[in-house]
Amino acid sequence: MKINFTINGINKSVEADGDSPLLWVIRDGLDLKGTKFGCGKAACGACTIHVDGKQVRSCSFPVKYAEGKQITTIEGLSGSESDLHPVQQAWMEEVVPQCGYCQPGFMMATAALLAEIPNPTDEDIDNNIINVCRCATYYRMRKAIHRAAELHANAIAQQ
Repeated sequence: MKINFTINGINKSVEADGDSPLLWVIRDGLDLKGTKFGCGKAACGACTIHVDGKQVRSCSFPVKYAEGKQITTIEGLSGSESDLHPVQQAWMEEVVPQCGYCQPGFMMATAALLAEIPNPTDEDIDNNIINVCRCATYYRMRKAIHRAAELHANAIAQQ
């Protein structure tokens, strides 16, 4: 089946079984390796991407539902190679990653959260960022999420 979508601002057409998880089309078909496989059951969040601005667990999202959609992966989060997204900047400032495997999914989930709740409370974070980190870097991630909200607010104020 032929499926057309836009990924990281680039129009793509792929030939795939419509029931194949979008994760495998992204990783194997389009060679974008930032989105990770974790559990395959939409539980851990390592595969989190944005589809039309909403976070989606790509391991359980059939590619046929991507038809005509805007998809963003960690590679396209910043929108350009020269500027970091506030979430990426905050992750660096707070030295969040330990092993780093789950971090793209956490950053994508955080970007989606900040798009909906620009200044999240700890409770907002607990209720919305439900990905799993085996290295337990949750404290640093919470600090980074608050820092990303601050960076985002500063960027908007400067416009």
